[in-house]
Amino acid sequence: MIGVLVTFTQTEKFDRSTVAKIAGELRGPFEGMAGLRFKSFMLDEDGVHARNFYVWDDEDKARAFFTEELVEMVTGIYGAPPTIEYLDIVGFVDNSGT
Repeated sequence: MIGVLVTFTQTEKFDRSTVAKIAGELRGPFEGMAGLRFKSFMLDEDGVHARNFYVWDDEDKARAFFTEELVEMVTGIYGAPPTIEYLDIVGFVDNSGT
């Protein structure tokens, strides 16, 4: 498994309702996506960082997803270019079934 942390940073605070709207509008394409276990849309406490966290089954699928075209598209949506970090998941707890 691999985690991917995508961070958008603005000098002004992100509007929480705008980030929630983005999450609602972009949720559909991720539901049932092959190789993607989880995706979350998050907003830091300070409000200047919007973050998306992905958990993928396979590193190749994760890296193939984040194309230049995708980065350009999400830059337009969030109004800031993302930084993308790939993280080796060495342990995972899933309580969603309980």
